[in-house]
Amino acid sequence: MKSAFLPDRGVIKISGDDARHFLGNLVTTDLDDIGPGRARFAALLTPQGKIIADFLVTEAPAGHGGGLLLDCPLPLADQLTTKLGFYKLRARITVENLSGDLGVMAIWDGRPAAMPDLTFEDPREPALGWRMLVPQDLIEKAASLVGAELVSPSAYDAHRIACAVPKGGADFSYGDAFPHEANMDRLHGVDFDKGCYVGQEVVARMQHRGTTRSRVVRVLLDGRSAPAPGTAITTADKPVGTMGSSAGGEGLAMIRLDRAAEALANGTSLQAGEAPIRLAANDDLPAAAGTASA
Repeated sequence: MKSAFLPDRGVIKISGDDARHFLGNLVTTDLDDIGPGRARFAALLTPQGKIIADFLVTEAPAGHGGGLLLDCPLPLADQLTTKLGFYKLRARITVENLSGDLGVMAIWDGRPAAMPDLTFEDPREPALGWRMLVPQDLIEKAASLVGAELVSPSAYDAHRIACAVPKGGADFSYGDAFPHEANMDRLHGVDFDKGCYVGQEVVARMQHRGTTRSRVVRVLLDGRSAPAPGTAITTADKPVGTMGSSAGGEGLAMIRLDRAAEALANGTSLQAGEAPIRLAANDDLPAAAGTASA
């Protein structure tokens, strides 16, 4: 079993009598099932339905003061704290950025030997494993407690990429991507049966009309150095998408599905800069292009 402290993750706390109701009215998922040791994946959207920030939400046990804890991107923690405060109005809540006190550890390739407080299973994809909210100066002790080898954050990134789970800021752009494009609909991050939330009408329309033109998909790199995130993907000099993160001969990319389908039908290759790439699977492509593996 492996573990890694993730230096690009932060923690926000929402406490107070109205915390669950307040956040539930804003985000893409239903928070009824969360509790100590249980989490949900969610996002706060713009009114136009684009992702401001995505995060995992769990509940702190009473011994930690209760309240909701958000495992979020560290670069967005201050902005997200301010944004949530903007929506506060008369809600009886307090929003705090605890990133200076708590960080995030990922644990995978096994079940933790112990379940310390603030440990929960990653709700996006079972293979991703577990998360623990822990101060950075306790990471070695925490890894030993759960029976995990402490490895580098890049090892976790390789694991995440192999699980085809996008990372905001690398595989899609905050403020520019819809939840469907970031695969939140497949990673249990959108509840299509819950009541209204910010951006809900746009997300529901995309779901019911099937109008998602782009998605983050897993790609295979053909033996060259990995293209940098943001590298344009083309076919016959036509734009198809943008390269995201990569590791170990695999990567994630935001792809225009119709254009990739056309390239496959025409027998033309995809290029990320000078590097040839292949789709790991064609399941998302329009049916006219066929569904055989690339």
